[in-house]
Amino acid sequence: MVNQDACEVTIVHEDVVRKIRKELPDVAEMVQIFKALADETRLRIAYSLTLESEMCVCDVAAVIQSSSATASHHLRYLREHSLAKSERRGKMVYYSLADKHVEDLVKIAYEHAIEVQQTT
Repeated sequence: MVNQDACEVTIVHEDVVRKIRKELPDVAEMVQIFKALADETRLRIAYSLTLESEMCVCDVAAVIQSSSATASHHLRYLREHSLAKSERRGKMVYYSLADKHVEDLVKIAYEHAIEVQQTT
């Protein structure tokens, strides 16, 4: 039986490998971004913040159906990984996504998931 996921013969294209190795960045920070968004609750929060640009912790807790402490924990994690930012206003703390790049990542992931669902 032929393995559909691997080449049947090994031929390394050295010029391609050299070029890619030269240009391949350190991906450690990218890994942290995807790890942070790999949690279902945090991804729900991030997606919510694409729909409403700013939300207080209480509203986030209501959206994800959790306690304020749980929502705060997830929001703090997103902030510590530079995916969200916060602002205290009096007794309220409001969160938003860190920047347009984060918003784009979340939206693109959603669009891709929809495409995958439609083709399966």
